[in-house]
Amino acid sequence: MEKHAIITGGGTGVGAEIARHLAGLGINVTITGRRPEPLEQVAAENNRIRAVTADVTNEDSVADMFQQAVQLHGPVNIVIANAGAAESAPFSKIDMDSFQRMLNVNLTGTFLSFQKGLEGLKGKNYGRLIAIASTAGLRGYTYVSHYAAAKHGVVGMVRSLALELASKPITVNAVCPGFTETPMLRRSIENIMQKTGMSEEQASAALFKDNPQQRFIQPDEIAATVAWLISDGARSVTGQAVSVSGGETQ
Repeated sequence: MEKHAIITGGGTGVGAEIARHLAGLGINVTITGRRPEPLEQVAAENNRIRAVTADVTNEDSVADMFQQAVQLHGPVNIVIANAGAAESAPFSKIDMDSFQRMLNVNLTGTFLSFQKGLEGLKGKNYGRLIAIASTAGLRGYTYVSHYAAAKHGVVGMVRSLALELASKPITVNAVCPGFTETPMLRRSIENIMQKTGMSEEQASAALFKDNPQQRFIQPDEIAATVAWLISDGARSVTGQAVSVSGGETQ
């Protein structure tokens, strides 16, 4: 059976690494995002990777995204909802625009990606829906209440949808990384340095202090977890929030 994975937010960071990893396994991949330039750069690395611009917060755009993916590689049987964003602020200073942004990209984007992707899995004998969530979907962190709320919502949706689909050959899971070494993390470190006067080493340590391994998660570790979840060996694994966090959550 030929596998075709669509990966939202696939132009940089974790999404790009998942795309490279799956293409290296012989899986056809469609990466999506709002900016065409990084998507095309990743797609140029492997002829199994193709790029489609899309906005996961817009229902029509997500529907068109799947239509274009099918035209490029055939039916989609793996949906990886990776697109996300993080903002930080004290709870009392989170305005409605910021709160809604966190819900839109992290939660609504996952909902739309799963719902539109599920339409193409009806009657098929294989399907995988995977959300790249966060340890913020499993525990609380200071100054990111809106982000944590969205990621908790993702985990709850995954668990509920997995039960709905349990009688079908479709699994639904979330991967919940701790702080991961990506461009988004780099921006967080620079923000801490600017606001506190910490050195880069101090700012990094402040972020991974809750990781018992005392390090940042690497994107290839998340990609390998996704590869396992889409394998036949994980066909009984559904409704799970798999923590990739060095033991931070247990």
